[in-house]
Amino acid sequence: MRAIWTGSIAFGLVNVPVKAYGATEDHDISLHQVHSADGGRIKYERRCEICGKKIKYKDIDKAYDDGERTVVLTDEDMDALPAERSREIEVVQFIPADQLDPLMLEKSYYLQPDSKSPKAYELLRRTLEDTDKLAVVRFALRQKTRLGVLRVRSKAMVLQSIMWADELRDAEFAEPEKTARISAQELKMSATLVESYSGDFTPEDFSDDYQIQLQQLIDAKIEQGEDLDTEATFGAASSEDGEEGVLDLMEALKRSIAGTGKSAGKGSAGKPSGRASGTKTPKKSTGSSSKAGKSGTAKKKKASSSASKKKASSDSEKSA
Repeated sequence: MRAIWTGSIAFGLVNVPVKAYGATEDHDISLHQVHSADGGRIKYERRCEICGKKIKYKDIDKAYDDGERTVVLTDEDMDALPAERSREIEVVQFIPADQLDPLMLEKSYYLQPDSKSPKAYELLRRTLEDTDKLAVVRFALRQKTRLGVLRVRSKAMVLQSIMWADELRDAEFAEPEKTARISAQELKMSATLVESYSGDFTPEDFSDDYQIQLQQLIDAKIEQGEDLDTEATFGAASSEDGEEGVLDLMEALKRSIAGTGKSAGKGSAGKPSGRASGTKTPKKSTGSSSKAGKSGTAKKKKASSSASKKKASSDSEKSA
């Protein structure tokens, strides 16, 4: 894996050389756009609106338009910013972990020691681990000055960029206009329902159903082509009971608690079987389920047709 950034952590007078690597990756299936009429791939070109020529990425600069004029900023201009020239992750403060609003968290990077003597790296890592604190840092990456925190994951340090305070919107606009009255009984039943769903969080127990089903759809379409029967592949769409939409809050709580009691022991660690943690879905479909579905459907149709012929023959005999 190639490092995306090389620099050092400035911890007082202690200097910790590090390399930064992306800590996450996208698992989504890669799709591209095509013309619906002929399947031709859609391509996007960087074309100048003045000369009409296609422009290479290396020949593109940034610009700012204030409404009256445009100021062009070249890569040389951007690189001249003092903050951009810095190759340091500057530790500015240590805070308790619970003081960081999760809403502020952005991208994460693993920091690897970039030195023959990783003692300074290990010292800072152990300090963060023993004090159970986060180090608030400032750093520059990809033409942006960023705020971040250092934390420990396993035996490595992680740098997580966080948003600036003025980038967070106030939640006031999303608050209800009127505060609803909640009875003590409703609150107690809600707490009971929460308790029935409570447990230790294990990320590996959850799967991305959409991506799994998308892969299943792709496999089935490769095998069956345009004759794909989606109902045979995924089953018929379930029809929701119309009464569920008009249940009052108390009735919904009662039914939810009753449902978790019936399913206890069926899911993982006694959790309701409907939870994602209770089931694990196979990562890839081979398309055999769609074959079986279509075969079953064909047999039913054949049996139905045979029964209809027998009935017609019997009717004709009676009328004769």
